[in-house]
Amino acid sequence: MQEVAKALAQLAENTQQPVIQSLAAAFSKAGFEIALVGGPVRDALLGKQTTDLDFTTNASPDEILKVVKPLATATWDVGREFGTIAAEIDGERVEITTYRADSYDAKTRKPTVEFGDNLEDDLKRRDLTINAMALRLPERVFVDPHEGLRDLNLKTLRTPSSPEVSFSDDPLRMLRAARFSSKLNLSIDPAAFDAMVELKDRIRIVSAERIRDEISKLLLTDDPTIGLELLVDSGLAAIVLPELTALKLETDEHMRHKDVYQHTLTVLKQAIDYEKNYQLEKDLAVRLAALLHDIGKPATRKLDGKLVTFYHHDVVGAKLAKKRLTELRFSNELVDSVARLIELHLRFFGYSDAQWTDSAVRRYVRDAGEELDRLHILTRSDVTTRNQKKAERLAHAYDDLEQRIAQLREQEELDSIRPELDGNQIMEILGIGPSREVGLAYDYLLEVRLDEGEIGPEAAKNRLLSWWQAR
Repeated sequence: MQEVAKALAQLAENTQQPVIQSLAAAFSKAGFEIALVGGPVRDALLGKQTTDLDFTTNASPDEILKVVKPLATATWDVGREFGTIAAEIDGERVEITTYRADSYDAKTRKPTVEFGDNLEDDLKRRDLTINAMALRLPERVFVDPHEGLRDLNLKTLRTPSSPEVSFSDDPLRMLRAARFSSKLNLSIDPAAFDAMVELKDRIRIVSAERIRDEISKLLLTDDPTIGLELLVDSGLAAIVLPELTALKLETDEHMRHKDVYQHTLTVLKQAIDYEKNYQLEKDLAVRLAALLHDIGKPATRKLDGKLVTFYHHDVVGAKLAKKRLTELRFSNELVDSVARLIELHLRFFGYSDAQWTDSAVRRYVRDAGEELDRLHILTRSDVTTRNQKKAERLAHAYDDLEQRIAQLREQEELDSIRPELDGNQIMEILGIGPSREVGLAYDYLLEVRLDEGEIGPEAAKNRLLSWWQAR
C-alpha cells in the first residue's frame, strides 16, 4: 500500500502542467468528461516527465475542436475519422481522442471505428495494462480497472483483455509488448507469452512500415536485447527478422566457434555504450549494423578440419541486410549506411596483426566516408573475447589507428580525399573532351593520392602525362 500511495503522489506531482489544468477546466465548463490517459499516466507514475500528452473524452471530434480552439495556437485533424484531434496549447502538443469501443475484422488490424460512451470501455481496448490507466480531470481521480499500477510494481506485461483476443485483434501489440519489455525492463506474463507463440503468424497482416517502426523504437531503447530475446523466443523474429533467429540456430554444440547469437547481443550492448564517446547516442544505423553485422555467417559457414570458417560473411551479410531493411521500408540512406558498415566491419582486424601504411589508413577513411565514426563504434564493439590480453591488444591497436587518422587529418584533407587535378584540368592537360578516358585518368590520380599523399600539382601533371603515354 505504501508503494501505491507513493506512486499516486508521484502521479499528482508530475501532472501539474498548465496545459493539463487548462484543458481540464475547459472541458469541464463545456460539460464534457476528459482524462489524461496511457503513456503520460504511466510515465508520471514512474517519476518520468513526458511531453507527449494524450487525453480521452466523451466529446465528439467536432466538439473537441470547439472546446480547444480558444486555447490553442494551432490544431490538426490528425485522425478525425478515428476521433483524434491534435492541438498546440501553452507550447505543448496534445492529442485528444473521443472514447472508443472498436471492433476488429480478422483479416486486418485496422478496427471498425466505433465511438464509446465511457472511460472504462475505452481503457479495455488498449494494448497493455500499463497503458490502460487514466487520470480523470479536473477531479484528478486515478482510474485503473485492469491493475496496471500493480503490473508496474510487479514489473509484468499483461493485456487488459484476454491476450488471445488482444493480439489477434491487433497483432502489432505483440511487437509493442517486446518494445515495452525493453523500455521498462518488464517481463512478459506467461499467458501473454503463450498467446504470442500461438498467434505469431498473425503478424503477417501488419504492414512492413508498422513493423519497421516498432523494431526501430525497440532498438532505440536503453537495452533492446530484452525485447529482441522475447521476439526470438516467441517465434516472432523468425517472421519479421528471420536473420536474427538464424544466428541462434548457428550455435555450435562442439564449441568450435563462439555463440553467434549471444555475441551479436553483446555487440549491440557494447555499441550502445560506445555511442556517447562519438556523440552518436541513440543512433539507429549503429544499432541496426550491430544487430545484423554477422547475419552472413549462416550462409558462409564451412568446416575446415576442426575449425569453422565464415569467409566473406561481411560481404554476404551486407547484401542480406540491404535486402531485409529494404523489405521493411527503411530509407535508402539508412539501408546504405548499415550495409556499408557491415561490409567494412572486418577491415580493421588486419591492422592488429601488422601496422598499416599511410596509404592503407587513407583508404580506410575513404571507404568509410561519412560512416567513419559509426565504423569506429561497430569495430570496437565487435571485440567480445574473454581473453583479457587479446581484448586489450585490439583496443590499443584501434586507439593507434584512430590516432594515425587524426594525425593524417591534420596534415591532409583526409575527409575529402581527391586527386590534385580535377576533371577540367585533366582534359586541358591531355587535350581531350569529356569521355570515359577522363574518368580513368581521375581514378589513376586518386590512387596516386591515396598511395603517396599530396605530391603537388606539377608532379601530378607529370604522372598523368606518363600514364597517358604508357596507355
